Amino acid sequence: MKQKMIQKIVAASVSATLAFAPLASNACTSFLLKGSDGGTVYGRSMEFGLQLGSQMTSIPRGYQFKGIGTDGKYGSGMSWTGKYAAVGMNGLNQPILFDGMNEKGLTAGLLNFPNSASFPVVAPADSANSINASQLLTYVLTNYSTVDEIKAGLRSLKVNGAKLGFYGNQVPAAHFTFHDAAGKSVVVEYIKGQLVLADNPVGVMTNDPPFQDHLKNIGNYSNLSKVEQAPRVINGVAFPAPSSGNGLHGLPGDFLSPSRFIRALFLADSVPKTFTTAQMDSAAWHILGSFDIPPGSVTLPASNPYGGGAGGYEVTEWVVVANNKSMTYNVKMYENNNIYTFDMKKMDMNAKEIKYTKLDQPKLMVPVN
Repeated sequence: MKQKMIQKIVAASVSATLAFAPLASNACTSFLLKGSDGGTVYGRSMEFGLQLGSQMTSIPRGYQFKGIGTDGKYGSGMSWTGKYAAVGMNGLNQPILFDGMNEKGLTAGLLNFPNSASFPVVAPADSANSINASQLLTYVLTNYSTVDEIKAGLRSLKVNGAKLGFYGNQVPAAHFTFHDAAGKSVVVEYIKGQLVLADNPVGVMTNDPPFQDHLKNIGNYSNLSKVEQAPRVINGVAFPAPSSGNGLHGLPGDFLSPSRFIRALFLADSVPKTFTTAQMDSAAWHILGSFDIPPGSVTLPASNPYGGGAGGYEVTEWVVVANNKSMTYNVKMYENNNIYTFDMKKMDMNAKEIKYTKLDQPKLMVPVN
């Protein structure tokens, strides 16, 4: 009884905060691993200062979506009928995917981009021909199967940056990463009101700054190597490293977005290229462990614009490993560390409604004595 009362108080507090303050920053990190047997594995972490209350969300083929228009309300934007089934993680009790995979093996992530995102100005007269930026990932997963289709389709799609009541009356300032079954990747950003499409040769994505700036930063870490370096010899005297791992010296370990980008890039690229997709699946979980934010280590004061006006600390709410060879979408939650697996091969892709599943099972422990 006491626990239920605490949960109600926390839920009420979060709802009030969302209503009167901007949302906190999320320090998301994503990457792609390519298996030697033709499959790919997509990994991503979701961090937020305020709880998203995400649930596993499965969307059937043929579902009728209501677009959010320039007034920030469902139904005033462009409606569409989903072509493909998809599964992913939603947030804030909305039929909107923050991350996901569709039946064609296209994987996608929405990542916070508050310092750089600027969406086109859509006139109220064109509201019915637009969707909100928060719906873009859902729109893509339910309509497209390849990166080439995304590039062609988004050039004619009107995307508005209307403020959303359920999003703290703020603009959903995000950018997007997509990976298709063939291993092609594209980053979608809206900067200075313009759509920017960029091929992603490294498969990695984090938050601000814009993607091209992250690519330019890679050259600053050209010294990094996964191979142990020989001792430095000066005037005939050898100076060996104090331990193994000297090739990693200088790998940034903080939680800034550029640092996480470099760390994800290096760790993903270091996985042996001989690994099968199944082995890459396992490797992805180990890589994600490098981005888990221990509670309190990133503390945001109320005065900080990233603190959501309420203060507090970020945590890794959930992490995802999506495997387009086994067609499984796997999630690990902050609360219990269980791994929840959604098998798209077993999905009723012609269901009539969206299905939401809370991932709140008790923590599983394996007794050994």
